[in-house]
Amino acid sequence: MTEAIIAAGAAIVVGAFSLIGVIITNNRSNDRMRNEMKTAQAVTEERISELTREVRLHNDFARRVPVIEEQMKVTNHRLSDLEEFHKPK
Repeated sequence: MTEAIIAAGAAIVVGAFSLIGVIITNNRSNDRMRNEMKTAQAVTEERISELTREVRLHNDFARRVPVIEEQMKVTNHRLSDLEEFHKPK
């Protein structure tokens, strides 16, 4: 009977140590995972910020191109008029 109690006590102690080990391991693993996720989130936010900046630059360029095209048409028309005016007769 005492052997059974000793064996049960030993099993309980071993189980308790195992449980403590699992809890510590899980906590450390969770901390490491949180740090990795924070790093990944920071990288993702930086990439989104950079893409947003590039899109704004592109949109600004796309807005200005039609204005430049119109100015080029006017310039070409004025050049044609000047060439016509100075054409030898």
